[in-house]
Amino acid sequence: MTVACDGASRGNPGPAGAGVQITDESGIVLAEVAEGLGIATNNVAEYTAVIRGLERASELGATDVLLRSDSQLLINQLTGRYRVKSPHLQPLHRRVRQLASAFGSIEFEHVRRERNTEADRLANEGVDGTPTGR
Repeated sequence: MTVACDGASRGNPGPAGAGVQITDESGIVLAEVAEGLGIATNNVAEYTAVIRGLERASELGATDVLLRSDSQLLINQLTGRYRVKSPHLQPLHRRVRQLASAFGSIEFEHVRRERNTEADRLANEGVDGTPTGR
């Protein structure tokens, strides 16, 4: 499964949302999440989107996951290229690593913003208070 994630924060910190779109190998949408997060930073929103995406992928029975995000910082932290220095992000990072360890395989891929439009749309729906959960 492919888990496309995005977080949004208007104000940083400000009203925030997490967006996720999960598709199968053929590109069929299996699930979408748009969740409002209250007041949070962009990085907290990005991590929360990954957590929600991995939780939902697990519920759907995924064994192999390709996680995509347009946040270069997030992907570099998840692959170990960058350290997680911010104390408030460390528990979120640990949670992602815990969820990731349950899959047979997981890859983290940075994509350009133009290739992450659906997750971005869902994150903004979360900020705007129009939740999706299918």
